Amino acid sequence: MPDPTPPGPTSASTPPPTSPTPIRILLADDHALVRRGVRLILDREPDLEVVAEAGDGAEAIEAARSQEIDLAVLDIAMPRLTGLQATRELVALKPGLRILMLTMHDNEQYLFQALKAGACGYVLKSVADRDLVAACRAAMRNEPFLYPGAVTALIRNYLDRVRHGEEDPDQLLTPREEEVLKLVAEGHSSKEIAEILFISVKTVHRHRANLLQKLGLHDRLELTRYAIRAGLIEP
Repeated sequence: MPDPTPPGPTSASTPPPTSPTPIRILLADDHALVRRGVRLILDREPDLEVVAEAGDGAEAIEAARSQEIDLAVLDIAMPRLTGLQATRELVALKPGLRILMLTMHDNEQYLFQALKAGACGYVLKSVADRDLVAACRAAMRNEPFLYPGAVTALIRNYLDRVRHGEEDPDQLLTPREEEVLKLVAEGHSSKEIAEILFISVKTVHRHRANLLQKLGLHDRLELTRYAIRAGLIEP
């Protein structure tokens, strides 16, 4: 007799139904025992595969140069080059590479430095068996992964900056920048935007450069995605 109980929702750690090509992972930690344990966690998942290991940040960079990898999992405290230093180098070397920090340090300063360096997630070793697999999959979906205490730290830091006037929550972009962003996202050329807003093409270019810098974006496509998320245009 078939089981009448319907299947439950897929958990964050459940692999996708089909994953023909496993996510290729570089694992860097200066303790071989830690690497072995982390590798066991990752390699038992069908969509994850550790293809390279490194004992420090410099070795991690060399491994990234010589092998095709999709994701780097780096310890923060390592000899020669730390995980933070290696992250900066890897981001410059392979801009599409996703990077997770795996650390024993529940430390706001390290967290902010890791995110600023280019990491997309921060996982504590103490709960790696619970969080690391989900963090790897989130990274490959281009989603950030932070443990609950890190989220609290980020919110507290943002609110402190607002209170001290370092952030204006309602005025990240000026009204004119929002207008330019909307028109860029709608596909208008710089010349067309200049005509619509009665400003010079040079001014349009300046606004667009300011938008990219303020929002940490790189091109028109990313500006368009931001405009959709911000509700400035319909998807």
